[in-house]
Amino acid sequence: MGLNLKSTSSKVLASAALLAAAAGVAGMGTYGAFTASTSASAAVDAATVNLTGAESNLSIQAARVIPGDTMQRTIKLVNGGTLDLTAITLTTSSAPSSLLTSDTVSGLQLQIDSCPVAWSGSGAGPYTCVSAGTPAQGAVVLAKRAVIGENMSLSGLTSTTAKLTDNLRITLSLPTTAGNDFQGLNSNVTFAFNAAIRAAGNK
Repeated sequence: MGLNLKSTSSKVLASAALLAAAAGVAGMGTYGAFTASTSASAAVDAATVNLTGAESNLSIQAARVIPGDTMQRTIKLVNGGTLDLTAITLTTSSAPSSLLTSDTVSGLQLQIDSCPVAWSGSGAGPYTCVSAGTPAQGAVVLAKRAVIGENMSLSGLTSTTAKLTDNLRITLSLPTTAGNDFQGLNSNVTFAFNAAIRAAGNK
């Protein structure tokens, strides 16, 4: 319907309409841009790397060793983290250093084997693997070699998988070729198991 400006009531309405329009224009100076917003969250879960040795009897001292003797100890390697590992390596060191650990031929020799279950034995051993389908000597993780080494590769471990474990038997032996120069020597051998993780990438 058309607006009749001659009517008093219409003039009031028209004025009101113009004021409203003016107010709308003035408001555009302050709120002239259209805006919108939204939010989102991204979950980040940092992995944990936790490799520990449990139920170990490595601290049992081997005393009065002679050439031809064998020393066996056990340790359970536990991957308590949330990340699968690409590898586990072993670094050994000794203090004090002596022919026992520095002579790679006649000095102490090291071998590591694994068993699907806890090794059967106690104290200084001997230890055997009592598990169906596994030889009594277990599966070789580290073939016999000189005791001191850095970043030695350990094969066939299940503890590279998160939350899994390995039952390891550590065997040290003093070869029969060790001569009189070895008499009275002593050394402490330290075993450091090192976890390797994957390279960084897109997640």
